[in-house]
Amino acid sequence: MSDVRAIVVGSGIAGLLTALHAVEHGCRVTLVTKDVLEHANTRYAQGGIAGVMFDDDRAEDHLRDTLVAGAGLSDPAAVRVLVDEGPDRIRELVALGVAFDRDGAGAYVKGLEAAHSYPRILHAGGDATGTAIEKALVARLRASDVTVIEHAFLVDLVLTEGRVTGVELLVGEQTGPGPLGTATAPMMPGRHDVISADAVVLATGGAGELYAHSTNPPVATGDGIAAAIRAGAAVADLEFFQFHPTVLEGKAGAAGSATSESFLVSEAVRGEGATLIDEHGRRFAFDAHPDGELAPRDVVARAIARQMELQDGRPVLLDATHLHSTDAASRAVFLARRFPTIDRAVRDRGLDWAREPIPVTPAAHYLMGGITTDLEGRTSLPGLYAVGEVARTGVHGANRLASNSLLEGAVFGARAGDSLAADAASGSWPAKDGATARTSSVAPQPRIDAAAARSLRERGATEAKRPAPPFSRPALQELLWANAGLVRDDEELGNAASIIARWRAVARAPRTEYEYENENLLLVAEHLVTAARARRESVGAHFRSDAPAAAAPQDPSVPAIEAAPLAAVAPNPRSSAHSTAASSTPPFSDARSSVHPTALEEVVAC
Repeated sequence: MSDVRAIVVGSGIAGLLTALHAVEHGCRVTLVTKDVLEHANTRYAQGGIAGVMFDDDRAEDHLRDTLVAGAGLSDPAAVRVLVDEGPDRIRELVALGVAFDRDGAGAYVKGLEAAHSYPRILHAGGDATGTAIEKALVARLRASDVTVIEHAFLVDLVLTEGRVTGVELLVGEQTGPGPLGTATAPMMPGRHDVISADAVVLATGGAGELYAHSTNPPVATGDGIAAAIRAGAAVADLEFFQFHPTVLEGKAGAAGSATSESFLVSEAVRGEGATLIDEHGRRFAFDAHPDGELAPRDVVARAIARQMELQDGRPVLLDATHLHSTDAASRAVFLARRFPTIDRAVRDRGLDWAREPIPVTPAAHYLMGGITTDLEGRTSLPGLYAVGEVARTGVHGANRLASNSLLEGAVFGARAGDSLAADAASGSWPAKDGATARTSSVAPQPRIDAAAARSLRERGATEAKRPAPPFSRPALQELLWANAGLVRDDEELGNAASIIARWRAVARAPRTEYEYENENLLLVAEHLVTAARARRESVGAHFRSDAPAAAAPQDPSVPAIEAAPLAAVAPNPRSSAHSTAASSTPPFSDARSSVHPTALEEVVAC
């Protein structure tokens, strides 16, 4: 056992594989997770994992599909790593106990999903791929030497002379339902702990709770991104939030049963041949793209939104009534076998999708941007790594290719776990090739205090266009859904920026986990809106109605608009106890980040 102490925050595929690889290299690893170990975004992944596992497929084709879906903004070096190392990571998952679906002859079943040129998607349990992966990795982790701390919320990163040296946690808070189900109320307060480490890996997932309609579980509140922003780490591409095209009203609970919220219907259903139709039974997706229902997700989601607008907001229909058999009873058996999780959710809503089309709408699904990393997961702050959805590796560009998210988590989680021991031993922090990105360069952002509140209040007062509603999480979610969702424009983004700034100005210091989450959501929302206002072009998942016919997307040789720094904030006395010096490490940058901040003053409000 080495003397390298590593903390991994998060228990999805990326965090689990990081921990398993790090402990194999002799690190003393502690994995902390916000909920129980098994409850992460990974378990909700239905579609599968993409990889070149068949003789008639080629890595070059997977690379090209990923770059095309990314609308010209993916990092080719990162995508090359993904497609070349992906097959080995899939074989590792098999060795760890993941049973991907096989046919009667024992061969892997191939699945086709949108924007893939080849049916290279592997599934487990039909549409329960994420659950199968999560169970296998958790079982292996529990049998390892990794120390696990559950119900531990990331409050902040600990900085010592510009290096991340640990984490501050809120541990053991127990909550119950809050007023009208809109919040949680602490039944037992948690305790604040500080854990020191030589390396900290953020694997905290995304921020689906920003939006009123989301496929994510409630734990996806942007905690890792917010902590990194407060510490001064470089972030990038937060304007690129993917909206999944086909979602039922209602999420799946921990056991897979439907609740009253949104529930994703996997892209694999359309890969099997299901079609999207309007109220009159007409297939409309071909109006937007020659690939119809299998066009990139951003295209299909906007096509659905446009059709819903024509239908006065009513959902479109996903039609699976022609799949497999002309006999409805046989078709019902097929759908239940091929998509057991979806079938259960559909039937829980009283729908029979073997006999009638089902209503679907888009919902927030995946954040392509995040904390800027190199190809080993290193961030711009020494000692800090990021993997999985919280990271901006450069793989996804402006729009993620279906079923690349699990693969990215596996590939770059393993890479980070393999690298951190050597990095800690050497004491160096190299900037590897592939670490470049369109970054939002910000000074460290401590938690709100009086000075910060005054600055935010002054800015909010000058930008006010209409009265801000009282803050609540649902109010923030509705604001982002309406003003920074599938279709955006500068006026609505500006309105959102003004309201968010005024909400932050009056925010009190958080005390409970729910309040910490709200603070994190507000901070990430502020950066998302900033980036969306700054990018005055429509590309990938970022579509602006005031710039719909954008020229070719910005590429590595063309300077990109960079998000302007937020207003300066004074150090927070509570947070500064854990930071002996502010970080002086510059963010990663390249030619795409060369626009001077003053050039953005007319564009960027927050």
